[in-house]
Amino acid sequence: MKEINKVAEITFIFWLMKIVATTLGETLGDFLSMTLNLGYIAGIGITLLFFLIVLAVQLSVKTYAPWVYWLVIVGTTTLGTEISDFIDRSLHLGYAYGSLLLILCLALTLFVWFKKFKNLEVYPIANRTKELYYWVAILFSNSLGTAFGDYLSDDIGLSYVYGAMVTGLIILVVVVMHEYTRINHILLFWIAFIFTRPFGATFGDFLTKPISKGGLALGTLSSSLVSIALMAMLIYIAHRQYVRKSKFSA
Repeated sequence: MKEINKVAEITFIFWLMKIVATTLGETLGDFLSMTLNLGYIAGIGITLLFFLIVLAVQLSVKTYAPWVYWLVIVGTTTLGTEISDFIDRSLHLGYAYGSLLLILCLALTLFVWFKKFKNLEVYPIANRTKELYYWVAILFSNSLGTAFGDYLSDDIGLSYVYGAMVTGLIILVVVVMHEYTRINHILLFWIAFIFTRPFGATFGDFLTKPISKGGLALGTLSSSLVSIALMAMLIYIAHRQYVRKSKFSA
């Protein structure tokens, strides 16, 4: 019996939704830890609980469900924000060492994944164990992307706009390499996946940070609500596309 795919296909709308999800993860994570002043440990606890709940739902469904899948992505981006900030501000490792630690965690996850399945294909995924590796890798990728984005802005001193330009340029280079070179497409996927995190997060910071720091000072709550509305619209579009494609292929 053929197993049914559980994850999103890698298309243009996938990357667009990923960027919006990372923006939401940044603003919502900051809302919990800073605006509500819950602290990073409480923030990790809340976001970890949300992530585990939506992941359990994702693992229980029999086929790809866009709204469930993207709730898990939002869970990883929000939890990733808290993990990165906890490493920097509570463990005092800094964003550079935090990024290095998360690179090692991601590399180890991908290594064990490859050893077990002999490939790192991210679509389609039907095997339950492989899906777990997939989500752990995504969580570390989003945490790493957060740490690297904060490294650009806080350690190097780039403005949020320049930070977005740097990460956007990296993503553009990856797209060009995907189209015109024979570099492994799985490697390029993970590079793009990591750097869309700081790319989206810089927009989150741009919306929320004070004007004196180059932001728009819209606040974490207002920015999160805008991102939620955009995410809901994109999930609806993705759902319609998936239903239409399923009917066409049936």
